[in-house]
Amino acid sequence: MASAPNLQLWGLSGIPRVRAGDDLAVLLAAALRRADLELLEGDVVVVAQKIVSKAEGRAVPLSCVVPSAQALELAAEVQKDARLVELVLRESTRIVRKAKDVLIVEHRRGYVMANAGIDQSNVAAPGEEEWALLLPEDPDRSAQSLRSALRAHCGAEVGVVISDSFGRPWRLGTVGVALGCAGLSSVADLRGQPDLFGRTLRVTMVGHADEVAAAASLVMGQGAEGCPMVLVRGLARGGDLPAAALLRPPGEDLFR
Repeated sequence: MASAPNLQLWGLSGIPRVRAGDDLAVLLAAALRRADLELLEGDVVVVAQKIVSKAEGRAVPLSCVVPSAQALELAAEVQKDARLVELVLRESTRIVRKAKDVLIVEHRRGYVMANAGIDQSNVAAPGEEEWALLLPEDPDRSAQSLRSALRAHCGAEVGVVISDSFGRPWRLGTVGVALGCAGLSSVADLRGQPDLFGRTLRVTMVGHADEVAAAASLVMGQGAEGCPMVLVRGLARGGDLPAAALLRPPGEDLFR
């Protein structure tokens, strides 16, 4: 898959507060009209996981969560809200690392991440009931559904990436990564291709969808920017491979 010589990114702001049942394709189409833009063949739309989860009804009121004995014990150890810890345990298959203020787990979909991706920022306004937002049930399926809906609304075949912010074990700071992907290849396998001097590449595989998510994250921001959708133009999409393909198989994980 060739690299993109030029890229254009547009942040689509003015998205209303998303609630359960909202049609993200309709919201995106309206945002495009406000920005005097239209979807073209080959475009990629990057959508923040948070609004996908909200639209899919993945918000949970903490008042309805009853912590188990395991959650209570773990919450005391890591000094977190026991109700939040209970949700993390429900969404996880194992605890990877734990310490004060830190709970790293393997999510049931295979991601190794803090708090199973459960978030409370930008979920409820001050004075409202406390809520926690879970990841989508199946981000790749969510991306495919949104892609189909955008085709119906806008008449263009586009790629969709659902992005989230991940921390990294040996570097400070979070970066955008792809949780869901449809209509583009999540991984660019360059093995067997020549380098600049004709030497055959043996191990080079590029996390293509992750790079797209990271680029879009520069436009989205991480705080109060209110820009959960980004239009990307100029990419070499390179087929259709879901984001699940980005997960390293356990047998190849030297740190497990």
